[in-house]
Amino acid sequence: MRCPFCANEDSQVKDSRPTEDGAAIRRRRQCEACAARFTTFERIQLRDLTVLKSGERREPFERDKLLRSVSTACRKRPITAVQIEKLVSGIQRQLETQGDTDIPSQRIGEMVMEGLKGLDSVAYIRFASVYKDFREARDFEEFAGSVNEVAKP
Repeated sequence: MRCPFCANEDSQVKDSRPTEDGAAIRRRRQCEACAARFTTFERIQLRDLTVLKSGERREPFERDKLLRSVSTACRKRPITAVQIEKLVSGIQRQLETQGDTDIPSQRIGEMVMEGLKGLDSVAYIRFASVYKDFREARDFEEFAGSVNEVAKP
C-alpha cells in the first residue's frame, strides 16, 4: 500500500479489525520509509457497477461519492457516522446483488431517499432538494408538506 505522505510502496499492517457494520476491514498501517501511520479500508466488491446518468452519460459507481452526498444531507443532524455507513453499505450491497451492472442514477437516488426517510426527515428533505432539483422555496414547502402528511398517524 502506497504511503499517502511520502509515496513509498512499502507499509506494514499494525492492526486489523472489522468495521462496526462488518462490511469492511479497517487496517492501521505504518510506512517503512517515513514511519507515518495511516488507515485503509478493505471492502468486498462483487462486481463493477456503472451509473447511467441523464443524457446517456456513464460513469463508474463511486461509493465515496454516495457517502459524501448522504453525509452532506445529514450534516448537523442527530445521525451517527455508523448509521450513515450502514445506509451506504446497504445501498451498495443491494446494487451489487441485483444482477445489473448498469444502474440508473434515479434508482440510486430513490434508494437513498427511502433510507433517509427512515432516519431523519430533515436529512430526507435536504437530499430531496438536490435530487429533485428544487428551484424555489415553494418546492420545499410542497415537499415538506407531503413529508408531514406521511408522518402523521
